[in-house]
Amino acid sequence: MIKPRQHGTARVWALPTGPIQENAVLVSGADGEGFLVDPGDDAQQLLALIRDSGVKVRGILLTHAHFDHIGAVQPLREALGVPVYLHPADLPIYQMGAASAARWNLPFVQPGAPDAEITQGQTFRAGDLTLTARELPGHAPGHVVFVADTGEGPGFVVAGDTLFQGSIGRTDLPGGNHPQLIEGIRRELLSLPDETAVYPGHGPATTVGTERRTNLFLR
Repeated sequence: MIKPRQHGTARVWALPTGPIQENAVLVSGADGEGFLVDPGDDAQQLLALIRDSGVKVRGILLTHAHFDHIGAVQPLREALGVPVYLHPADLPIYQMGAASAARWNLPFVQPGAPDAEITQGQTFRAGDLTLTARELPGHAPGHVVFVADTGEGPGFVVAGDTLFQGSIGRTDLPGGNHPQLIEGIRRELLSLPDETAVYPGHGPATTVGTERRTNLFLR
């Protein structure tokens, strides 16, 4: 089983899924309630992680709707019996998931419609865990990040495809906007304390301070 990283009273598991190795992120508070963010693929592995972790998942949160982030949404929402949340600006991309995956010759299960919308500043609570959504478009029109209130110690953010270790999200896809992405990263992520952990949609975790000092895209 993947070992979680501890952030105050919260725990975070990141599991790379599918051929594009998209990071699905499971977050939990001290009481074992939490959320699953961006279940991209490998539904059975994710269900095994949830089972072994003991986390009671209260919802599926999507940073954005590119196909590699939503490929396991349908089987997981059915298995867990939980709602799916997506920013409305990304609904057209969500609805094109199967067509997008087909361009890569990848199998894909098109999920049914999201259950609820995500808005700027919306809070998601599960037990003693609180995540706050911040709009950060540029990689995708409805991209959001989820900032955790850990109660104590360094916090964390589930950043999707906005900020990576040493890089940033692509902006050459439909709906991409490079200046908008850079502005959003500075506003919503670099405004966080340096010790804040960043869990990106691909690759290893990093920190706000590390990226502020060393990320060439942000200079």
